[in-house]
Amino acid sequence: MKRAVLSTLTALALLGGVAEARTDRGVDRANYAIFNDVAREVQRYVHYTIFDDVRVSVQDGTVTLTGAVTMPFKKADIDRRVARVEGVRTVRNLIAVLPVSGFDEELRYRTARAIYGNPSFWTYAAMANPPIHIVVQGGRVTLSGTVANDVDRMLARSLASSLGALSVTNALRTDAEVREQLEAID
Repeated sequence: MKRAVLSTLTALALLGGVAEARTDRGVDRANYAIFNDVAREVQRYVHYTIFDDVRVSVQDGTVTLTGAVTMPFKKADIDRRVARVEGVRTVRNLIAVLPVSGFDEELRYRTARAIYGNPSFWTYAAMANPPIHIVVQGGRVTLSGTVANDVDRMLARSLASSLGALSVTNALRTDAEVREQLEAID
């Protein structure tokens, strides 16, 4: 059960979802504290952008990092930042570095402009850490993070689908889904 709780918290904190879950829900306080500190470190990393997607899980002081970043130095920097967090014993850095591709780079920016340039998403764009992440690899777009409702989720997918991507995977979750998942942990 702890693993499921930590996996849930992983998706929530780093993808702009509900970054708070009460520790009285069975989460080991030490792992919970480490998780929050690590998530904060990743989000505060100055080079972490909407084109990166890093997920964190913590088990007995071992932090596992997964996801994808656009540059190799980001993977190394995030690893170093996480390793300095109090309580972290080891870091398993499984973050993938996206290959360099002019087409992918252009598609990333077109997708970001289409989504965040749409008036429906201006409030998201104005956030310090915009909650919709756009990962492009091999012409395939994956949208991850959280949005307020199903309309925003569908609109984001629709906007991303009209730009020439080979495929669009919509892994966006609504705030209500995140809350339900947290409540189900009880």
